[in-house]
Amino acid sequence: MQIAQTVKMLSALAQESRLAIFRLLVEQGPEGLPVGTIGETLGIPNATLSFHLKELLYAGLVTSRQSGRFVYYAPVIEAMNDLVGYLTENCCQGQSCARPATRTSKPRTATTSRTRRRAT
Repeated sequence: MQIAQTVKMLSALAQESRLAIFRLLVEQGPEGLPVGTIGETLGIPNATLSFHLKELLYAGLVTSRQSGRFVYYAPVIEAMNDLVGYLTENCCQGQSCARPATRTSKPRTATTSRTRRRAT
């Protein structure tokens, strides 16, 4: 993958609505969703939605197709996989990367600590 294409894809995803649209389409799979369903599901007005879909299309992250009176958008899974592969290509200098343990509780803050001390 070329750096210019990587930057284009990351730029397209670096916006809250576009990221939400792309994640929704990825969840849906290769069949995609009609524009109206995307807008209704995410609460994005049509004019704004059109702009965001155009940006994702330009970045090569989605495709569009006409089916009757509906326009469907679908994720380009290969492009997503290429992007993730490029970002992780040389991860951990070729060594196995163990994921850090996820925290199951909130980190303690000074306020939390003080509250606990007063309670005891």
